[in-house]
Amino acid sequence: MHSRRLLRRHDKSSIRDYTVAVLSTAVALGIARLPVAHLEGAPVSLFLCAVMLSAWLGGVGPGLLAAVLSAAAFAYYFVSPLYSLAVAPEELPRFIIYVLAAILVGSLSAAQRGSMQSLRKAGEALRETQTALAHVTRVMTMGELAASIAHEVNQPLAGVVINGNACLRWLAGESPNLAEAREAAQRIIRDGTRASEIISRVRALARKTGTLTERVDLNEAISEVLALCQGEARKHRVELRVQLPGDLPPVRGDRVLIQQVVLNLVMNGIEAMSGAQDHSRELMIQAQGEAGEVRVTVRDSGIGLDPQTVTRIFDALYTTKPGGMGMGLSISRTIVENHGGQLSALAQDGPGATFEFTLPAYR
Repeated sequence: MHSRRLLRRHDKSSIRDYTVAVLSTAVALGIARLPVAHLEGAPVSLFLCAVMLSAWLGGVGPGLLAAVLSAAAFAYYFVSPLYSLAVAPEELPRFIIYVLAAILVGSLSAAQRGSMQSLRKAGEALRETQTALAHVTRVMTMGELAASIAHEVNQPLAGVVINGNACLRWLAGESPNLAEAREAAQRIIRDGTRASEIISRVRALARKTGTLTERVDLNEAISEVLALCQGEARKHRVELRVQLPGDLPPVRGDRVLIQQVVLNLVMNGIEAMSGAQDHSRELMIQAQGEAGEVRVTVRDSGIGLDPQTVTRIFDALYTTKPGGMGMGLSISRTIVENHGGQLSALAQDGPGATFEFTLPAYR
């Protein structure tokens, strides 16, 4: 069924392209036959325009048809003897030059059309590849967070079990304590809701998505990512500090892709501080609204970046981590730039590194 639909669409497109070739040649002939335009060079220019238009819109076939029709019209109306397809010997060089010019113009237009189509297909394939790479990187990061996520989910589930047993005990007595049982049931609902929210965040971050344009509450998006990273931060004894103003304007973009950028930066900061021994491990996440955009800053107190690393840190396949792939920051920069913003690494006095990115505010 799908192939038949594509075939019908292709047939309609071909009919349209060849119709354009015929009509454009007819229009060129009509204009060239007007007394006002009956100059020596007018028919040639008009017919060549018809060939160029037909080849640009339809490709080689329609362009060739327009060239043949225009050559026949040129020979019949504008080459001696008039009103005959025969060409006088003295007019033969003129006619041959026109035919060669029509073929050349049609070939160049068809070739340019093919190049534009190939470029467009290559751009679409590149965007699809970038989306696939972003999805793979996000899933790999979620795999690294698996132990922390399991811990985060296990806590509310353990609470559900404890409160469920407590509720049964309050109800099992000779005089059931309904007030305490009700509170235990409410705690069960609270813990179950919390576990469900954690799973929903994981599913949202793990799903494959293309670039969407929607209104994104950045405070909420960042908070959801940090909730998933709490276990990893505790494991490495890192303190997460957050400064998110309540009046932060929303941004325009894809919520999941923006969260992937935040997740990559936060995880990189936590890993950078895992070996710090002589100073506190603190990761600061800040956001502030500026003129028409929102700036997000992630600052750690880890080992820092040397000048050579700063110049190459966003290059694909470049990594400073033993088991790293070198794709996280490269994909993050691509995501931010596709959203109309910028991602950069900043020099920092003292230990640590600072990364910040900007996104256009939603209007």
